[in-house]
Amino acid sequence: MPAGVDTSVPHAARIWNFWLGGEDNYPVDRAAGEQTMRVLPEIVDIARHSRAFLERAVRHLVAEAGIRQFLDVGAGLPTVDNTHEVAQRVAPECRVVYVDNDPLVLAHAQELLTSTPEGMTGYVHADARDPEAILRAAAATLDLTRPVGVIMLGVLPFIGDDAEARSIVTRLLDAVPEGSHLAITHSTSAVTGDRVIEAVRQWNAVAPAPYHLRTPGQMAGFFDGLTLLDPGIVSCPRWRPDLISLHGLPEMDEFCALGRK
Repeated sequence: MPAGVDTSVPHAARIWNFWLGGEDNYPVDRAAGEQTMRVLPEIVDIARHSRAFLERAVRHLVAEAGIRQFLDVGAGLPTVDNTHEVAQRVAPECRVVYVDNDPLVLAHAQELLTSTPEGMTGYVHADARDPEAILRAAAATLDLTRPVGVIMLGVLPFIGDDAEARSIVTRLLDAVPEGSHLAITHSTSAVTGDRVIEAVRQWNAVAPAPYHLRTPGQMAGFFDGLTLLDPGIVSCPRWRPDLISLHGLPEMDEFCALGRK
């Protein structure tokens, strides 16, 4: 077992891996994940649609916005279509730095550090609450004088204080130039109401890191000073879907957005 991994308590990255159908999780994680699924069965679809948003957002940033560098904060465990795989599929020279504070993610970092010969990947073992340490380490791989795609999927719900969460985002974006972009996903209760609130209550009763919901309006605060790309802050399946029509796409309580500095 990797050093520092505690299998007596559930961990968000491992539970997320369980919902995505991965194998890098333990009985305690599966028990917590199944408990959430009983209250909120659509959580598996939420996990998968959040991952699909990552793919579409990264593809847009590389193909349409010309971004060639990414800082993926709260990367989680490796799965299909990791950020560097999506980016380098479009532009092989892309560079990606992954950031996480889970020892199990660190143990699997080698799977994230594959790259095309033209590009590069790096891994920073750090907490999102210390953006300065993240930026210092990321500078070994990224040129922070050139635009960066900052990816923060499912990270900010673990920062309960609004001022602290906004400060983290601001400090990261202050360190990158105009033309950089911010991608966020965040859980809300705008769609399923009491059911997602109860799921979060049960999560917080067993998980060591409390989880917090925010409204889409509160999410907008993270994009202050940025230009929100169409369609704005929406449920993940509805952000530039690959389908021609939105008809039949579900609304779910994981919202997302992409903004340009």
